Amino acid sequence: MGGRPLIGVSTYLESAARWGVWELEAALLPVGYPRLVQRAGGLAVMLPPDDPSYAAAAVARLDGVVVAGGPDVEPARYGAERSPRTGPPAAERDAWELALIEAALASDTPLLGICRGMQLLNVALGGTLVQHIDGHVKDVGVFGHHDATPVPGSLYAGVVPETSAVPTYHHQAVDRLGEGLLPSAHAADGTVEAIELPGPGWVLGVQWHPEMGEDLRVMTALVRAAS
Repeated sequence: MGGRPLIGVSTYLESAARWGVWELEAALLPVGYPRLVQRAGGLAVMLPPDDPSYAAAAVARLDGVVVAGGPDVEPARYGAERSPRTGPPAAERDAWELALIEAALASDTPLLGICRGMQLLNVALGGTLVQHIDGHVKDVGVFGHHDATPVPGSLYAGVVPETSAVPTYHHQAVDRLGEGLLPSAHAADGTVEAIELPGPGWVLGVQWHPEMGEDLRVMTALVRAAS
């Protein structure tokens, strides 16, 4: 194993995916996620949706957890009515990934939320989301870039101390912060781009997609915390 920490990454659950002659329901993950874990010095393992009651047992076998990007969080999870611009629900992912987050927080297992993962972290701690914002998607299916400026003294600022251009593709954002969470970075328009939970564990959420860029620092920090 080479002493590399084992990092679990949550997956998509799609009704159909095609490879070869097959088209079947699939639990899958864009390869950028495991490659980012690997490049940062970790061993990646996929965590497809499962019964939420098994989340604590799964997390107990891991050194770190990444909650990946994906569909919009079900608004009922944060007490809101569904906006017409909110995407279809992903009930199995919501239930499983919220349970993973709760288990990681309870066990002080290092935790990184990416895009949807950051939003779920906020919701898990009682926060709410803005169901639509403009300007953070370049075009349909195209990642854009904008600057994220760290909050001085934050965990994120200790990892990335300067304003940096980050790969972004999202139309929702943090509204009211969950209990105990602090903002770690902002976009130029004031959107919260990173959040963290002070305490004994290493807990960070980023609104952008580090797996679509070349900056390894956020994932490297998670891997080091998990070592």
